Amino acid sequence: MSARPTLDAVARAVHESDAGAISVGAVARMVECRIPAHAVLAFADRLAGVGLDVQWIAAADTRAARGHMTLAYHFAPPVHRPAVTAQVDVDDAFPSLATRSFAASRFEREIQDLFGLVATGHPDPRRLAVHQFWPDGYHPLRRDATPPARLEDDGRPFPFRRVDGPGVFEITVGPVHAGIIEPGHFRFSVEGETIVNLEARLGFVHKGTEKLFERLPLARAPELAERISGDTSVGHALALCQALESLAGVRVPERAAWLRVLLLELERLYNHVGDVGMILNDTGYAFGHAHCFRLRERLLRLNARLTGHRLLRGVVVAGGVAEPLASADIERAAREVERIVAEFIDVARLSLDNTMVLERLQGTGRLTTRTAQEMQVVGLVGRASGIDADARRDAPFAAYDRLPISVPVYADGDVWSRTMVRIDEARQSATLISEIAHRAPAGELFSAPGRLRAGAQAISLVEAWRGPIWHWAVAGEDDTIARLKVVDPSFRNWPALEYAMLNNIVPDFPLCNKSFNLSYSGNDL
Repeated sequence: MSARPTLDAVARAVHESDAGAISVGAVARMVECRIPAHAVLAFADRLAGVGLDVQWIAAADTRAARGHMTLAYHFAPPVHRPAVTAQVDVDDAFPSLATRSFAASRFEREIQDLFGLVATGHPDPRRLAVHQFWPDGYHPLRRDATPPARLEDDGRPFPFRRVDGPGVFEITVGPVHAGIIEPGHFRFSVEGETIVNLEARLGFVHKGTEKLFERLPLARAPELAERISGDTSVGHALALCQALESLAGVRVPERAAWLRVLLLELERLYNHVGDVGMILNDTGYAFGHAHCFRLRERLLRLNARLTGHRLLRGVVVAGGVAEPLASADIERAAREVERIVAEFIDVARLSLDNTMVLERLQGTGRLTTRTAQEMQVVGLVGRASGIDADARRDAPFAAYDRLPISVPVYADGDVWSRTMVRIDEARQSATLISEIAHRAPAGELFSAPGRLRAGAQAISLVEAWRGPIWHWAVAGEDDTIARLKVVDPSFRNWPALEYAMLNNIVPDFPLCNKSFNLSYSGNDL
């Protein structure tokens, strides 16, 4: 497990800084405070001294209530706890942490695009969340933003990094692809077939998801959360519902907490089985691909029998889980999962015994531990590069603190390592589902939440199948969401793919890309 600082050391560092309005939560192992904008750099440096880095930065347009915009900084070690959330009042600009934190650099660019606040001293102020043809001065998450009559491409190119030299050529891929995947542009600089630079450009399906949460009736908010990234319906719905429950002061029934773990592990399982199949497909090993997708289909049909939906939608609700699970035969489902995973392990073993498959996986798309740490990579990609962190064990939610969690970690950081993490986690998901079937307590599945406490804030963390999901929610008046910041692990990990491809050959890009399998939709909020 990665090093974990003590709560006392973190609280002492906060007290010794220029922070005010400090509160320390011993149960959640979190410190909350307010700091002035001029103290941000020194505050970050002080927390870095005790092992805490920026995990995310969010902005909110609070000018009507406070006379200023608000920035929320969340600091934590890779193992998530203890954590510090600091709020800062800003007007037009704020000091950039980009030279101290790679994750911060990305969030600051996003805030510049969506709120119009300037990250002073940022070394790369190029647009990130919106494209060149968005009109200057239009920042869609400001409350006074007026949508332009139309968005029109005026032909201005995006300033991609250029690599010049004898024999260096550029290859462009996307944003429209040959398959049914979402749009993303990848620009390769190559010498022969060797990649010397790769830059990804996303944001083609930016759709105002966070803004929509502010306008949607609260009862429908979980439906939208399930569609943030379609293959992570449970992960995002659970993150949202945990935040809403905190804002409403409701405690989820014990059985519902256990069944939420069941749903999250079923989601992890069908994605991992499908991903291993697609990785094998990109090596040309059709046998493994066909059998993995046969097993994935069985898992999706099991999902439908248990919940009424193949992608497990409509089951996680604020206050617990929905009625379909009340009559579900969990023990029978656990036996079915055990059989499917046993077959999956056999298929994986046969596939990885094939020397042609191994030659494609081992050493390909290597992301070293040092690079992964410097880029603050999270989730399964991080665990494949030697980062021993998993919120199910390190900052448990739902009923994970009552279950045995073993975190698979591999040091090589290549496609093989990312494949092995998936296989190991699939095996553990079957174990957890069996534990739930035999140990989950009887009782209610739902506790009706009250109204949201206007002005209250909540942070929710869920370790979904790709990695950690954060939802930062602020309650508005009349039982509404005033602000919801969504952090999908894909937003954190997309840049690492660029580094993993260096010194690989162009034909290995689809294989390496699939081994990351990052979400376009979860990135392009």
